[in-house]
Amino acid sequence: MLKAHVVMMHLSQRILPFAVYHFFADFRLRLSWPWFFRQCGSLTVILLLSILSYFLAGHFILQPLKVSGHSMDPTLMDNGNYWVNHCVYLKNDPQRTDIVEVKDPQDGVLIVKRIIALPGESVYFKCGVVYVNGQRLKEDYLLPRTLTFALEKSEDELICCGKDQYFVLGDNRGNSTDSRVFGAVPRQNILGKVVE
Repeated sequence: MLKAHVVMMHLSQRILPFAVYHFFADFRLRLSWPWFFRQCGSLTVILLLSILSYFLAGHFILQPLKVSGHSMDPTLMDNGNYWVNHCVYLKNDPQRTDIVEVKDPQDGVLIVKRIIALPGESVYFKCGVVYVNGQRLKEDYLLPRTLTFALEKSEDELICCGKDQYFVLGDNRGNSTDSRVFGAVPRQNILGKVVE
């Protein structure tokens, strides 16, 4: 038994260096300059595709958004981080109550507002209440007893949205520059839907 154990040790001492030598000999063959350049080229392609997909996804699909200001309180908080889905309106039209990123028609600044009225609809402000097409607008997303006045608080106002125009308001009605100031927003100024 002892003799068989000694023979096995001598055999393993001879086989192990042989196997290690052939493993590294094969590895050395793979470590040629052409192999190295192929690996560097593959790594470069993967890196470039990763960067390209990051920029495509970040600019055309989902884009991060940081809300600045209190015009959408209490729904979206000041300095809150959200996402804007730019693809959602490729097949579908914006809907009432959607929170959207809008390009301000006056100065081109990006703002976040809620769609209140769709193309061809009328918006009427009377005694702090919003009516769309003659029906009182149900606004569960607002704080209780929130009043919505036209630009001049003492006056009632009727506004009609034209073709491809949307009427947008901030949820914090007393502290929002919205369609009451700059009018209905053209469809091309609605850039995407905010994902809460």
